[in-house]
Amino acid sequence: MDNKNRTVSYDSLDRDLISLLRTDARAPISQLAQALKVSRGTIQNRLDRLIATGAIIGFTIRASASIDDGAIRAIMLIEVTGKSTSQIISKLRGLPELQKVHTTNGAWDLVAEIQASSLAQFDQVLREVRLIDGIANSETSILLSTV
Repeated sequence: MDNKNRTVSYDSLDRDLISLLRTDARAPISQLAQALKVSRGTIQNRLDRLIATGAIIGFTIRASASIDDGAIRAIMLIEVTGKSTSQIISKLRGLPELQKVHTTNGAWDLVAEIQASSLAQFDQVLREVRLIDGIANSETSILLSTV
């Protein structure tokens, strides 16, 4: 049986470990063990389980904002008609400029995080999203600065 399909409960140690990894995904196991006051073996076993169950799906970096100085970043709120949310999400995932797509509640059904290299590319992405069948409405806000 695939471990990623079964329900797994996570305890405070799992959550604390994930929190530390969010801060520094490259932290050595010995450093994680010391910070959480458990053995290295415990950390290794927890990491293996978190990866096997899909709680951790990868390790990545967070780049400085200066790396993407020229990037246009925005949040797009999307209203979906009918029951086409799954199909729309699949189409949105095909657009590389959409960094993340979230489901939400309230007036909007989806929230997309957009990153484009230029205003022309940003404009093209907006057009592509708005042409997807089942999208009734959208509202986009460009992110000016992070405070």
